[in-house]
This record gives sequence, C-alpha cells and structure tokens, in this order.
Amino acid sequence: MINSYAGADDAAVATAGARAGADVVRSLYGRRLHRLDKGAGDFATVADLEAEKAILDVIRAARPDDAVLGEEGGQQGAADAVRQWLVDPLCGTLNYAVGTTLVAVNVALCGGAAAVADPFSGEVFFTDGVTARVRHDGPDDALLTPSPASRLVDVNLDPPFPGAPGFRAVDLLAHPGFVERFRPRVVSTTLALAWVAAGKRAAYVTDGGDLSGSVHFAAGIALCRAAGCVVTGIDGAPIGEGGRGLVAAADDETHGLLMSLIRGRG
Repeated sequence: MINSYAGADDAAVATAGARAGADVVRSLYGRRLHRLDKGAGDFATVADLEAEKAILDVIRAARPDDAVLGEEGGQQGAADAVRQWLVDPLCGTLNYAVGTTLVAVNVALCGGAAAVADPFSGEVFFTDGVTARVRHDGPDDALLTPSPASRLVDVNLDPPFPGAPGFRAVDLLAHPGFVERFRPRVVSTTLALAWVAAGKRAAYVTDGGDLSGSVHFAAGIALCRAAGCVVTGIDGAPIGEGGRGLVAAADDETHGLLMSLIRGRG
C-alpha cells in the first residue's frame, strides 16, 4: 500500500485522522449498535471501535514509529515515547447512541498538532501548535477567532466531581452571578471546546484532575491555546501535572468572571 501521508506535517496527519474517524461515525449513525459495557455506566459501540481503527490506520501510515494512546485500544507503543498521539474516536457516545449528533472525533499529538472533527457539520478544527483554523468542504481554511459575544458557557455535568465539596461544575448553574452574566449550555461532548476556539461559545468549564494528557481533552485544549483563549484549571493554575479541571474562556474578562464565581466571590 502506498503511504499517501508521506511528507505530511503533523497537523495534516491529525486532520486526516480526525476526518477518517468522522467518516466512520457518520456512516454508522442511526443504526442499532451493540453496546460494549465499560463499567460505571460507560460503554462503547462499534462506531467507537471502527472510528479508532480508521484513525490508527492514518497515524501508522504517516508516523509508524510514534506511540498511540486510544480511548478504546489503550496504549500502543511506549507510554513515555517522545511522540505520542492521543485518540478519542467518538466523544459523546451516549449522545450518538440515542440519535443525537453532538459528538466529536479528537486526535492530538502530545505537545503539538491536534484536530477535532464534527462528523455532521463537516467541520474540522485543527492546529499545528501555533495557529488554529477550521476547514469546511472547500479549499480555504479560516482562522479560529474566539469571542465572548454569545455569553454561552458549556458546563460539563458528568461525574465524578473530584473538586467537591469545594467546587462542582453543576453548582455554577444555580449561582445567581452565573445566570446573570452567562447562558448555560450542556453539550456533553468536548466538541464544545472547539466551539470556544471558534467563537461559538464564550467558555467551557469542567471539573477533574490533570486533563492535559487526556484523550478526551488534549485536542480541544490545544485548539483553544492556539486560538488565543485563556486556558487554566478551575483553580486558575496552568493545565498540567497536578492540575485540576479546566476553564477555557474566549478572553481575560470572561475567564476572570468565571474564576470569581468558582472561587465564590461573584
């Protein structure tokens, strides 16, 4: 088989991988898919497995020596490899399984390029680690431009809540200062992070530990950083080892308002 990705840069590989996964997700949409139980209410479907396989085929063809951590297949190659790809083939599996199209396909090279594909809009949001762009069906890519104008803030309500009792993302929804300044949304997929980078959301908030190496969050975090968003943990500290959760905001003002509410000073 001829390697059609020979000579491609990492952003092109990430984009091609995300698109390959998105093609699978879109093609299997609407079918009755067997659920593979993963415990604690989580599950995968054939779409998750087949999308991950399609993404891995792209990465292996272009970067055969790189390691990969997949949501479904686990670690392939050394976990401490200099180059490691993080793959979440279908973020929003529960949405997908019940016929909701709010899902994402996430592909990220640790510390480098990343891509998030929306299988149903056809958009692929990607970064080379420096700039962030979106690709539609046409030949021209557009720069991602964050904006707080919508005042829409996505809040991840999925447990667990490691910040409790001091902080739970769900508590923001009942905070008078939050509903006065923002309009909450619950998309239940990290596609919402790409929307922050693209100006479709003002911010995204989730509880959790260190999310920088998460197959779910790494691509979205990379996009937001490259687009110029303000990205920290829920404690205001940089994302990384020892970090807590994630606040990705379109600008300093939005980030500052959210931090004041999280800290109870709003």
